[in-house]
This record gives sequence, C-alpha cells and structure tokens, in this order.
Amino acid sequence: MTKAPKKIKNPAPTKSTDRRGFLKAAGAVAATGVLVACGSENESANGAAPATVGETKHKLKMVTTWPKNFPGMGVSAQRFADRVREATAGRIDIELYAAGELVPALGAFDAVSSGKADIYHGAEYYWQGKSKAFNFFAAVPFGMTADEMAAWIYHDGGQELWDELSAGFNIKPLLGGSSGVQMGGWFRKEINTVGDLNGLRMRIPGLGGEVMSRLGATPVTKAGGEIFLALSQGNIDATEWVGPWNDLAFGFHEVAKHYYYPGFHEPGTAFALGFNLAKWNDFSAKDQELFRMASQAEYTYTLADYNANNARALDTLINEHGVDLRRFSDDILSEMGRISGEVLLEAAASDDMTGRVYESFKSSLGRGQRWGAISELAIRNARLLNK
Repeated sequence: MTKAPKKIKNPAPTKSTDRRGFLKAAGAVAATGVLVACGSENESANGAAPATVGETKHKLKMVTTWPKNFPGMGVSAQRFADRVREATAGRIDIELYAAGELVPALGAFDAVSSGKADIYHGAEYYWQGKSKAFNFFAAVPFGMTADEMAAWIYHDGGQELWDELSAGFNIKPLLGGSSGVQMGGWFRKEINTVGDLNGLRMRIPGLGGEVMSRLGATPVTKAGGEIFLALSQGNIDATEWVGPWNDLAFGFHEVAKHYYYPGFHEPGTAFALGFNLAKWNDFSAKDQELFRMASQAEYTYTLADYNANNARALDTLINEHGVDLRRFSDDILSEMGRISGEVLLEAAASDDMTGRVYESFKSSLGRGQRWGAISELAIRNARLLNK
C-alpha cells in the first residue's frame, strides 16, 4: 500500500529575540513617521505600540504556494505577516492562506494580479509562462547565490527591472526570503553518466526543467504538496524540492535513497512577496517602507534559518535514515553548465524585457564572482587546508 505523505508538525513559534530584533530595526524608520514598538517600556498591554489616531486600517489576504506551516518558506510567510501586524499594533492585519486554501498553489500570481488576494508569497519561476524574465528573480541554472541575489536586487539595478516587469501584471514585488543553495534532487536510481538521465521523469520547474529536458529527461511541474505521492506511486522517477530540512519534512527518503548535490538549477533561490499594485499604491510611503524593511529582515532571517536547519537535517538523513549522499560527476555538471548557458541565452532572446533583465543579471553576477573568488571562496578554500 502506498504511504501517504507525512503530516508536517507545526514549527516552534518565532522566538522573542527575533521579534525584538525586527522591532529594533523598524525603529530606524521612525524619522519618517512609522510608528513601531521600540521596547517594553513603551509597549501597551498587548505588547505592541499603539497605532497613530486616524491612520487607515488594512485587512489583507496573503496567498502562498506552500503547504500550511511548512518549515522555512511556509513559516517565513506567516512570520512576515506577524511582524507587520506587531509593528502596526494590528492596524495592518495580514491573513495567510496556504496553498489550496483560497486558490491553488500555482494560482497565487493570478489571484493577486486580479485583486482576489492582496499579496502572494512564492517563487517567481512559477510564473515563467507569463514571462521568462521572472525566472531570474527566483533562480536560474548556475545563477546567483543568495548574497549575489541580494546585491543585484538592492544595489545593482535588479529591483527597478523587477518593478517594471511586474507592473505589467499589476504587481509590486519584494524579496521575501531565501533557501540558499538547494540540492540536486532525489533519484530512484544512480546517476553516473549523462545517459542515465535519458527518459527520466523528474519534477523540476523553471529553466532548470528545460536543461533537464535537453539532457534527455522529462521535466514535470508539481506543487510541493503533490510530490511525495507522485514519487511514491512511480509517476515520477526523481524530484528536486529544496534541501535537507524541507526534504526530510516531506519524507522523500522513504521512497528514494539517492540524494544528489549540488543543485545546479537553484544556487540561491529567492522567495518573493508580490503585492497587488493598486493596493500597494493605496498605502502611505511610511507603510510601504515598513513592508520593505520587514521583507529585508525576512530575507536575511530565512536564509540563516535554512543554513542552520539544513545542516542538522542532512545529518539526520544520513545517520538515521541511511540516505546515499552523492555529488554529480564533473562530466555531468560540465554538460549541465554548457546547456544552461544555451538555455539562458535563448530566454534572453525571447523578448526585450527578458533580454534587459538577463544583461543586468549577467553583469552583476560577473562582478560578484570576481569579488567572491578573492573573498568568500578564497577563505573557504583556505579553511580546508587546516582540516
């Protein structure tokens, strides 16, 4: 009998230190008039600063592409909503609807674009059917790490291009989190050569799916909550999802033992917060700045959350569940890299907007790689000398 996916336990609530850290950061915009809680002496009985008299109250609907209370990304969406609610003493109240509760997981974009919902939390490559340019704001094969993505979006022209792209769909985007480097995926059989990918049915979205297609596999798009059943029933032969933390929660190790790295297709996957643009424009400049600060805090916090929990979960998968951890061979990675370059160039040629996004992305990544080679990469290699 096929096993049903494991129930996911509700994660521990956000620690008070996280809440205080965010409120302290939010205080930096007090000069613009954003009223936030700054410490216990100024807090009201319910633990948050009182709202300014006469400020407009907002009740917002947020839809996500993630299962309810899912570790990392699902919790991140709820934490963003909670932070905004606390910082405004409930004046801005965001109600979260997980995948399937208000709209299907992959219907989140259209729901916000049309005004059925006010905010989505998801990954932009899910919308590549709208424009291939969206891929670059989540992850592309052999693309940016989380740090490089933040540099591009915040300081190197990425946000302006993202705003322009999304405005065509009545959406205002912000970075809303990052899973960091992802894994290559779970496979029922060993993958020793490029030929072993031929005929493989693999759940993998975005441009990474196109790369796998050209390597002989058949890419399949499925929302997170559908993957375990498809893999356990043999409807797919392999899947990528996120990394050890999320993969352990879904129980993929029960139906596939070969776990490959690195995730060539998602070197630093960013999550997005997409606001209905008309709704965004209804907010004051103070509230818009609060949203920006909350999203920036969440990007940093979620990345740290993933790095800490992925390390623990990987130990569990190997030591307690006997998972076979393997690295893709150099030959496979080289071929993946060659084809990835072709796929990105073709995406860039699809329309003017994608072309401009690609050129900006490529330039920023090149600078980041040159600096990274003598900074983080150099010190990581130096540490290995002392092992």
